[in-house]
Amino acid sequence: MPEKFKLSLVHRPRRLRRTAGLRAMVQETVLRPADFIAPLFVVDGKGAPEPVPSMPGVSRLNVADLVKECRALLKLGVPAVALFPKLDARLKDDEGTAALNEDGLVLRAIRAVKKAVPAMTVMTDIALDPYTTHGHDGVLTAGRDDLDNDRTVGILVEMSVLHARAGVDLVAPSDMMDGRVGAIRRALDAAGFDQTGIMAYAAKFASAYYGPFRDAVGTSRGGGPLDKSTYQLNPANRREALIEAALDEAEGADILMVKPAGPYLDIIREVRQRTRKPLAAYQVSGEYSQIQAAARLGWLDLARTRHESLLSIKRAGADMILTYFAREMAALLR
Repeated sequence: MPEKFKLSLVHRPRRLRRTAGLRAMVQETVLRPADFIAPLFVVDGKGAPEPVPSMPGVSRLNVADLVKECRALLKLGVPAVALFPKLDARLKDDEGTAALNEDGLVLRAIRAVKKAVPAMTVMTDIALDPYTTHGHDGVLTAGRDDLDNDRTVGILVEMSVLHARAGVDLVAPSDMMDGRVGAIRRALDAAGFDQTGIMAYAAKFASAYYGPFRDAVGTSRGGGPLDKSTYQLNPANRREALIEAALDEAEGADILMVKPAGPYLDIIREVRQRTRKPLAAYQVSGEYSQIQAAARLGWLDLARTRHESLLSIKRAGADMILTYFAREMAALLR
């Protein structure tokens, strides 16, 4: 038998991995319930929760059940929710006029949550895709071959003021129109809502990972002669994402967001290095559903994969994470 080989090493990094206590002591990134924002889908009426088939464990909730869910989330330590409506198709039109209905679903949901659970931070999506028959995030030009950027921004400005008046804490423009953050900031200030914040979808990519979300809100995929690539970011472009984030910060965004999260960890890291603003990342529906699907097939361990996916997003530099795993992760972490 050969004599036992022994290296003479000053540095042995494995020393600090030897026990669970040592590993915990030197862990650099830690997840907390307060890191999470729970995206919630709301529907009209008094019906039972409506499961979203492509998002196991996720349901659309009526306003009363939404309030109960917000109360449960806050008790678990989740400080914020993001509301997304599923409208009756009869309320939709090409112009998304239901977005400006002063007694619309989202506005009623905001008022109900803030009245019943005032400590819950509520943010709302500012875009027209849940309200339009064509599924795009704004209104179309006369030729229907592009979005009318400036007319869309005018509608989003009105929408933001309505949401602020209903009591929302943060408006979150997700449309990717040029100049919308600055226009919304000026309008909110002029209307007396200078304390209403803006979480800007600063780097939102034209991603294939949004499919289950569109099922959840009942919106089309923005097809036809125009697709969302004319306003959402090209997944190939890093520098363009940084330009968009810098513009939103300059226009007055309080929080910047990268969406999706997992496939764009490099973008999260680069934005983090260039701003001192709080940074959010959205672990989108496709990220959630692919983990769920692989776990159901026995190909991945759900608990470990879920935790690792969220840990990697925070490690990349996100201060907060929008995730459909928020409730179950908060329960586990507590």
